[in-house]
Amino acid sequence: MTQNSLGKAVGDPDSLPSRAEPGHRGYHAHRFPRRVHDVSRSDPLDYPFGEVPAPTTPTRVAPGVSWVRMPLPFALDHINLWMLDDGDDMVLVDTGFGTDETRAHWRRILEADGRRISGVVVTHFHPDHLGLAAWIAARDDATVYMTEAEYLEALALWHQLPGHCVADMVAFFRSHGLPEPRLAALEARGNTYRRGVPELPRTHRRIFHGDRLTIGGRHWRVVVGHGHAPEHASLYCAEDGILISGDMLLPRISTNVSVQAAAPLDDALGCFLLSLQRIIDLPGNTLVLPSHGKPFRGIRARIEQLEAHHAERCSAVLQALDRPMSAGELLPVLFPRELDNHQVMFAMGEAVAHLNHLAQRGLVERVSGDDGTVRFARRHRN
Repeated sequence: MTQNSLGKAVGDPDSLPSRAEPGHRGYHAHRFPRRVHDVSRSDPLDYPFGEVPAPTTPTRVAPGVSWVRMPLPFALDHINLWMLDDGDDMVLVDTGFGTDETRAHWRRILEADGRRISGVVVTHFHPDHLGLAAWIAARDDATVYMTEAEYLEALALWHQLPGHCVADMVAFFRSHGLPEPRLAALEARGNTYRRGVPELPRTHRRIFHGDRLTIGGRHWRVVVGHGHAPEHASLYCAEDGILISGDMLLPRISTNVSVQAAAPLDDALGCFLLSLQRIIDLPGNTLVLPSHGKPFRGIRARIEQLEAHHAERCSAVLQALDRPMSAGELLPVLFPRELDNHQVMFAMGEAVAHLNHLAQRGLVERVSGDDGTVRFARRHRN
């Protein structure tokens, strides 16, 4: 495995659309289209693989690319991981949640396969992706490849640094109106990040948007996205029409887009939607390998569905704001179902993300009350 850092050359046929570069004027001011896409007219998603693999049975989805499906201890009960042939070796993309069960599955897979692991690419810092990277990399002294922001975010959470610790998360959610019983439950859980990531890689090789990773003679472009994580890395191979999308594009569920305590005014939703523009123009027959759900084709149709979904959620929030309301009060509007404590953490982050996005667009304004709670009110146009 080799890395051509910042190697996107002018005229390179692998070059990706650049309309969503971070310096783009609209990066923090994304506007939904005036007309919501009619997704019923879009081509439906195509799922070329009917069966999902058992945890210890990698399945070929393309020459040199195998699909591994590992269990997760959540309502979202699985994650897809990828094995890429690298000559006589192999490269892994993501590693699974750091449990004894996942370790046991990997031991059986790696012993049966017999090849050396030459590299581990981690799409982002979440524990179901980074969880066993240190353990797996140590097996063959493999290099861990990550973007810098994801590596630093993992360090901050693992060591509970200011802005990333449980106490600051609880204080942030309290300021946005989450009821005290829910806050107490989140606080009692403690640092759950270490449960999913028992140890961190001590070193990593930094990757950038536009880098080219050569793995087994196949060239993969790094496509960085924002909103779900600080600097999420997807991989795109133009030669074979494959996108390893990580969590940035999922076929059945919408990617969680959250605001964190360390960046309370972040327009995470605007960043996420604009990041999708980096891949919307990829060829329609591109095979998307997501972290959850089945591999699929139909990038544009899926992105249009997500744009419509978030437009509808923003509209629902605006309609509900007949008075100043907090994110905690708006949870039933965005998530009209019973949520467990794990889901509440993500739901609160996503509720704030939609409100911050509406504030960024000038449609709502923050109203701080004497009780210290941040509420949002509709702005009335003159």
